[in-house]
Amino acid sequence: MMENRNNRKIGAVILYIGFALLFFILFIRVLFIQTTGKADGHELKNEALEKYMRTDVLEASRGTIYDTNGEVIAEDTTSFTIAAILDESVTINPEEPNHVIDPEKTARVLAKYIDMEESEILARLKKEGDPFQVEFGKAGRGLSNSVKLQIEKENLPGITFIRQAKRFYPNGRFASHLIGFTQQVEKEDENGRFVFETEGQMGIEKSYEKYLKGTNGKIRYTSDLWGYLLPNKKEMVEEPEDGDHIYLTIDSKVQTFLEDALNQVEAQYDPLKAFAVVAEAKTGKILALSQRPTFHPGTREGLDVNWMNDLVEYSYEPGSTMKIFTVAAAIEEGVFNENETYQSGTFSVGPNKIRDHNGGAGWGVITYKEGVQRSSNVAMANLLGKMTPGVFRQYLEDFHLGQKTGIELPNEASGSILYNYPLEQVTTSFGQGSTVNAMQMLQASTAIANDGKMMKPYIIDKIVDDSTGKTIINTKPAVVGEPISKETARKTLDILETVVTAEHGTGKPYHIEGYEVAGKTGTAQLVGKDGRYLTGANNYVFSFLGMAPKDDPELIVYVAVAQPKLGNESGSAPVSKIFNPVMRNSLQYLNVRPEKTIVSETVELKDFVGMKTFKAREAYDSYGVDPVIIGTGNKIVKQVPAAGEKLLQGEKAVLVTSEKWTMPDMSGWSVRDVMKITESVGLKLSYSGSGYVISQNIKAGSSIKEGQKLIVKLEHPENVKEPIEKAKKDSDQSR
Repeated sequence: MMENRNNRKIGAVILYIGFALLFFILFIRVLFIQTTGKADGHELKNEALEKYMRTDVLEASRGTIYDTNGEVIAEDTTSFTIAAILDESVTINPEEPNHVIDPEKTARVLAKYIDMEESEILARLKKEGDPFQVEFGKAGRGLSNSVKLQIEKENLPGITFIRQAKRFYPNGRFASHLIGFTQQVEKEDENGRFVFETEGQMGIEKSYEKYLKGTNGKIRYTSDLWGYLLPNKKEMVEEPEDGDHIYLTIDSKVQTFLEDALNQVEAQYDPLKAFAVVAEAKTGKILALSQRPTFHPGTREGLDVNWMNDLVEYSYEPGSTMKIFTVAAAIEEGVFNENETYQSGTFSVGPNKIRDHNGGAGWGVITYKEGVQRSSNVAMANLLGKMTPGVFRQYLEDFHLGQKTGIELPNEASGSILYNYPLEQVTTSFGQGSTVNAMQMLQASTAIANDGKMMKPYIIDKIVDDSTGKTIINTKPAVVGEPISKETARKTLDILETVVTAEHGTGKPYHIEGYEVAGKTGTAQLVGKDGRYLTGANNYVFSFLGMAPKDDPELIVYVAVAQPKLGNESGSAPVSKIFNPVMRNSLQYLNVRPEKTIVSETVELKDFVGMKTFKAREAYDSYGVDPVIIGTGNKIVKQVPAAGEKLLQGEKAVLVTSEKWTMPDMSGWSVRDVMKITESVGLKLSYSGSGYVISQNIKAGSSIKEGQKLIVKLEHPENVKEPIEKAKKDSDQSR
């Protein structure tokens, strides 16, 4: 009994000593951890901080794209995504809930601010599976700051907002293939997390990504269990470096003239494609360029139709606009005598025959000057023989045709000069077989307009560092060659002016009252998928390359329209409806004063009612009258002025057909000409100011009907710059 009692005492002592030893070890361990802050080699303080330390990205603002005058073309704006927190665990104080407590009320209120039905919002707020939070898809993204503030005033528990940067294109469809667009691309960050970053996808946005993008910053802060910033805790911020700003050579006013003209032609003729460029003749600076089809860079609507920048990436046969350079080469070589005659019609190249565009009938024996005016292929074949094909090949090199211009845009096509065989050499002289891109044609034409000095086309004016305001890239005009002399350039302009002014000139539709235009028409057959030329009246690329004023060119405008639905009109109709208003309005905007008006002859109109539309148009052209055709019908139902009335050559006369009336672009029109339209189709006219039209409330290409009200603003050319700017702002607000 005594022995058992002693054994229990010994056991108790052992247990006591064991517990005491264990406690001592634990005490020493705790004391060590408290003293050193380490456990098993780990810094506990740092790990505790890391557990509640959050790192978020501070996204850099993308650089702004401006036009040459500092008007915004593309910029970053702040938008918000709305989210609803459903998890009750985020609410610490029931009197101040941080989660949605009344789904029905929340749905009812949110339906007033986002484009989603109340029932659908409620379904998301009551989503099964106990989600921590929910969002509202497209309807809940891209909210403006004003909408965010309105929702916040409703004091809805659990509603939160995620801030995002959004690319904003204030002008909508505006040089879209040049500017490009951005989109969110998923990438893995340095911590292995997948995040979305904004990247340029085409045009300037892509080509100059490294300048526009900037560098993201970071923010690190101590948070509670749910990620909220703890009170009295400091934030550690690494500021982002915003992207650089790009100033283009584009002038928004000239670009607007071009966009409006293209809109009208697209609506009226529905071409396969149309493109145009406006440039300063003496510098190569591009003031405007655009194409159809196009797209909206903000929504990407229309991008699926054509991704390619046709002015840079599309190579095509230029047609007779190539004759500009054949004539210039012949003048430089001393073999062009404008008064020398030749037999037009056909020209033999081995077993092949070259034919003039009237089926090879020609116009008999005519001078080379008339051959240029009539756009004779045979004239070019003869000139090629006079200077020899080898010499002309060198001029093609000197004009840099078939070579990339190096313009600051991606995927530039080089084209191809086919010149191996005699037939290819002859066809190249008048623009068939060989291919170019629009930038090459523009660049080569600067030599004609700029006393023989060929200027490289460029689109970037300067790039400015956001943080310092310093210019890091500043583009200067660059001479890239001198293929012809000053004297040859002046002589070529004189010849090209007669293409527009001569009785038989193919460029008569491009006459602009008050300005001397020098230029050349082009008509090139399109090649089908089988490699053969397409047939039919519409299967051409119709074009015009013009320079004005002729004696001292300020602007070059190059326009091409492929496969327009012409109906009863000629291929020059859609091209002139782009070239004429764009050249005229741009010259007026740039304060290039018109020449003294030459007194025109008076003509008396015949009765054209009931006549075929194309016949009436041809007759008006022969009068030297500028016909404005309203509608797409094949017969004339009304004419203004009426038969027997007199008007001056160069004046506008209206021919009305029976179908699909659309409003013409009246930019630069006198009020007298505007009244001819209102009288023709029964519009109610209201106008303010005096001079020439700078804006119209019915957009060009829009459908019109009798009784509709037409409002126009007028201004004199010398004062037109400021009103046009105001008119554009008014237009922007209505888009």
